[in-house]
Amino acid sequence: MRILESSQITEAIRNLCISANISADADIRKSICAARNAETLPLAQNALDMIILNMDIAEKENMPMCQDTGMVVVFVEMGQDVHVKGNLTDAINEGVRWGYKDGYLRASIINDPMHRVNTGDNTPAVIHYDIVPGNMLKLTVMPKGFGSENKSAVKMLTPSAGISGVCDFVLDTVEKAGADPCPPIVVGVGVGGTMEKAALLSKQAHTCMFDTAKDPRWAAVEAQLLKSINELDIGPAGLKGKTTALGVRVLTYPTHIAGLPVAVNIGCHVSRHKSLVL
Repeated sequence: MRILESSQITEAIRNLCISANISADADIRKSICAARNAETLPLAQNALDMIILNMDIAEKENMPMCQDTGMVVVFVEMGQDVHVKGNLTDAINEGVRWGYKDGYLRASIINDPMHRVNTGDNTPAVIHYDIVPGNMLKLTVMPKGFGSENKSAVKMLTPSAGISGVCDFVLDTVEKAGADPCPPIVVGVGVGGTMEKAALLSKQAHTCMFDTAKDPRWAAVEAQLLKSINELDIGPAGLKGKTTALGVRVLTYPTHIAGLPVAVNIGCHVSRHKSLVL
């Protein structure tokens, strides 16, 4: 049994919150630079230039890439041979609290959906726990801005809808989103499970958006969806152009014989997330 102090968790979450907000993921930066090199429309080129410049300034000046520093989503992969001394959930929220305070990040969380009083420290986070083999603890922090979150959707299709129905729903969701989620976007798709499982899968897809390991049954679907989305001609910042989306990733899970749940989670061009293994 490996013992971790709750203070280690708090420090890790604090640092991940700050890093995720100020430093773009290498794969995202690479994809945006590639899109800029491929773009021919001047307005789209300029939009991508501004995105790249913003990333550079944020990292150089230690400032957030976006004023919407998001609601913090934390994925916890906890080895079954790990014991955390103290309350793990409290330790994570304390890390968020200090990360947003020390990083001078905007507090955006309200205490009740209707009464809407700001909690003042961007807590609580949304935390997903997964127990896995081993004695390691992996933490992934995803500050999710709501310009993109508000354009996400879930639909309970019938099995007869098939892959074409899944693709139609994804395309319809992206087209309706238009320029609102700050394109070029990334598109996470969850298929299967139950309503909430599909939604969770679609968000988890952002953490492996550009991984080379893909489900061969869905790789061709992802490629076709990316092509079709980019043919919508929404383009960077909604100014038209070749790149509406940087990537599409589909994650799946077994489901009921009577159902075909599908969720689409849209991420903006920075698609912030950082991970750490303790």
